[in-house]
Amino acid sequence: MRKLGRVERRWSYATWTAPSHFNLLMGLMPHVSPKHVFASEYYKKDFVRFNERLGRTDIQFRSLVPQLYLPPFLRDCLGYATHARVSLPVLNPKTPVNHGFDSFRLMAKHNDMRAMVREMHFSPKRPSFWLLNVGETHYPYALPDEPEDAWPHVQGVHGVFKHLDDHIVGGKLTAGKERFFNQKKLDELRDRQVAAVKYLDGVVEELFDIVPPNTYITITSDHGELFGEEGYFGHGPIMHEKVLEVPFVEGKLR
Repeated sequence: MRKLGRVERRWSYATWTAPSHFNLLMGLMPHVSPKHVFASEYYKKDFVRFNERLGRTDIQFRSLVPQLYLPPFLRDCLGYATHARVSLPVLNPKTPVNHGFDSFRLMAKHNDMRAMVREMHFSPKRPSFWLLNVGETHYPYALPDEPEDAWPHVQGVHGVFKHLDDHIVGGKLTAGKERFFNQKKLDELRDRQVAAVKYLDGVVEELFDIVPPNTYITITSDHGELFGEEGYFGHGPIMHEKVLEVPFVEGKLR
């Protein structure tokens, strides 16, 4: 991943997957945190960076108005083929995030970036935009060949939407008996995520091998993750620096 450039410490606009992806697809990359700067000026400079990313000189903020959404702008205004492969069900094709894509698919497994790379194709007649929502570094931090019965299990995290109604009786939530992790278990979970990042670095190398020359690639995260800092775990309805902190690296492969 470092072949793209220097890895920066940045901040996500949201603490969980869906709203963060809406920001990313608006063209708002994870941000730095400068002082004495008007937000409007920061946004303007951030959007202008798309001239570098797309190899153009004529993209201004008003080019994206009124949709303020990259996929239809790239497809309908700049002639791109637009594709997305996502890992997490909150981004499934029936959600509003699927707007302006020529193809958009929820993968069969939530943790197999290599399967996404094998589906990628590039037309010699049109430039391509690909969104890959990679799940290996998301809880349970599992690699594709690890059997599910070996995954760590967090009560209330597995199938959170699928089973949420099971905990509602008479319009009220039933009392739960979940117990928080001890630090040893949290450290083990963090080590699993670190191992997933190291594994993905090899899959990213395979991605680099198949993209056309002069492809611009951005690698970042939609949110951070907590492993016991000040009593927090995971991400979502949490206000903590670490749930917003993300890595950011981008550059062109010539």
